Amino acid sequence: MSAATINLTHHFLIAMPAMTDPNFARTLTYLCEHNDQGALGIIVNRPIDMDLDTLFEKVSIPIEEAGTAARFGDLPVYFGGPVQTDRGFVLHRPLGQWQSTLKVHEDIGLTSSRDILQSMASAGEPREILITLGYAGWSAGQLEWEISQNAWLTVEADPGIIFGLPPEERLPAAMQLLGVDFANLSEVAGHA
Repeated sequence: MSAATINLTHHFLIAMPAMTDPNFARTLTYLCEHNDQGALGIIVNRPIDMDLDTLFEKVSIPIEEAGTAARFGDLPVYFGGPVQTDRGFVLHRPLGQWQSTLKVHEDIGLTSSRDILQSMASAGEPREILITLGYAGWSAGQLEWEISQNAWLTVEADPGIIFGLPPEERLPAAMQLLGVDFANLSEVAGHA
């Protein structure tokens, strides 16, 4: 089977309980790109101790307190993965027109350019967002190998889980897409 026969873009990666890498234990990762060159995703259920007010302050973008922009301030920033943890990435819906956006799905994009933050601060757009520091990356064939080793379960993503549920409910909700209760997965799966 060649790596090109599987494309998991717009899928969730559900870390199996036996996942020992602390970066990924108990995580739900949204795959933004997957091709024969590798894969790129962001962890969507691991908020860090920073809110958007603090992030906007760090990058010198004033949030206009009036109107819709003010509602972003107390949203958490997330640990998106162990690669480029000093860079911000905005997963958003709708797609919009930004300087540096990877189109993930029909109306979902991953943007790494400052203009989207400026729009959020001034106009409150786009409305559905998740901001991470860093991302998760896999080299060619690496993700397929990890899946074959039972490190991950995969299921087609439901954007409502990312944009509509609090972070602690996202992993169990993704498991429900598979008809599996996370609590019923054995912590010792795969160990002799």
